[in-house]
Amino acid sequence: MKINQNLPELFRRSGLRKLTAICGFLLFTTTVSFAQTLDRIDRGRAKDMLNNVKKEIKSNYYDPSFHGIDLDARFKAAEEKLDKAASLGQAFGIIAQAVLELNDSHTVFYPPSRAAKFEYGWRMQMIGDKCFVTAVKPKSDAETKGLKVGDEILSVEGFRPTRKEMWKINYYYNVLSPRPGLNIKVKSPDEKEPRGLNIAAKVKPLKALLNFADLVREFELSDGEGVEHRFVKVGGTTIWKMPSFIIDPTAIGSIMGGKLSQSESLILDLRGNGGGYVVTLEELAGYFVEKDTKIADLKGRKAMKPQMAKSKGKSIFKGRLIVLVDSNSGSASEIFARFMQLEQRGIVIGDQSAGAVMQSRGVSMELGADSIVPYGMNLTNADVLMSDGKSLEHIGVTPQMEMLLTGADLFAQRDPVLAASLQLLGQKITSEQAGKFFPFKWKNE
Repeated sequence: MKINQNLPELFRRSGLRKLTAICGFLLFTTTVSFAQTLDRIDRGRAKDMLNNVKKEIKSNYYDPSFHGIDLDARFKAAEEKLDKAASLGQAFGIIAQAVLELNDSHTVFYPPSRAAKFEYGWRMQMIGDKCFVTAVKPKSDAETKGLKVGDEILSVEGFRPTRKEMWKINYYYNVLSPRPGLNIKVKSPDEKEPRGLNIAAKVKPLKALLNFADLVREFELSDGEGVEHRFVKVGGTTIWKMPSFIIDPTAIGSIMGGKLSQSESLILDLRGNGGGYVVTLEELAGYFVEKDTKIADLKGRKAMKPQMAKSKGKSIFKGRLIVLVDSNSGSASEIFARFMQLEQRGIVIGDQSAGAVMQSRGVSMELGADSIVPYGMNLTNADVLMSDGKSLEHIGVTPQMEMLLTGADLFAQRDPVLAASLQLLGQKITSEQAGKFFPFKWKNE
């Protein structure tokens, strides 16, 4: 979750796709070839980046003890490794690893931009303890090679996806080391034996110079799911497919007072919602409490005001509430879902959420005088403690009703989770019907 309202949510949303979450940092005017040999000047620049990142963490990271890590020793070891790095890509990987050792979902290093972007054309997601293909882009190499929605991903470049390591796979292949193709091993629901596939990415050259507006447009049109808020009415129940909390908080009032004003019950579908703005979270939460209520305390180096839900009084939503989450529900989504649980205001249904719940800010950095090389990082400035005193980081939200999709459900476009939620609210609907409400939409469709 972010406190800088100009920056979108982080990269942790699963799936092999172009990550819109990093566009807050990609204010890059210089492109870099990560494979080039490291000369003396580049090695020096890499060391400067490492030292700047270390200074930022040392001065402003929320935990001055750094979770018991000897920060000076870790970064000294990283500097020694930079002396032996053979390429810029390897150098940036060393810097990234030094940051990752904090084991913090919202503290990451973003290297200078490349001369091209890579669109893999398919997405994957953890469901329970298995990883499945959740979308395949039409006319992509993935479709040509026979990759199907519902296929179980057994390995990516030899690594088996797990809940604990999935975000690192995403970070590595989308941010640190995107590549023109990926070797994967998959198994379809109707097959006994797995098959290996080498799937090519679509490589698009980027302009040598990009301003912020250009970059935002690039990412709005890049690979991945769209960010349209969608609504379906079934009897007296409204289903709100909310893809992100990256929305002007004033829009929440228009939705709650408009589309939802005549609804007897609400299903808020936060599956795949990676979070967003704190103010939007607080605004939405205010429609579900009868009095001003603390959402969470913030634990940082300095005293910080808690996150608060200010009641909307007569405008609050008084109907029944069900919140849907999955492994891609992160940050603000998790906080809202857990807040509804703790206040006994709604039922949470679905899969365990991401466990990526910290408050952070974006930090822009740059090197050079005549030739500027911008880079950056995201830095956690507070842990978020719910009203029970516990953090959701690395834990996530456990639904009152745990329900998992299967590979066969994905392949057949069934949504038994949404169907069961509707049935709890007295609406008779099949999983096949529910699966047609919110078909996956690629951003550029």
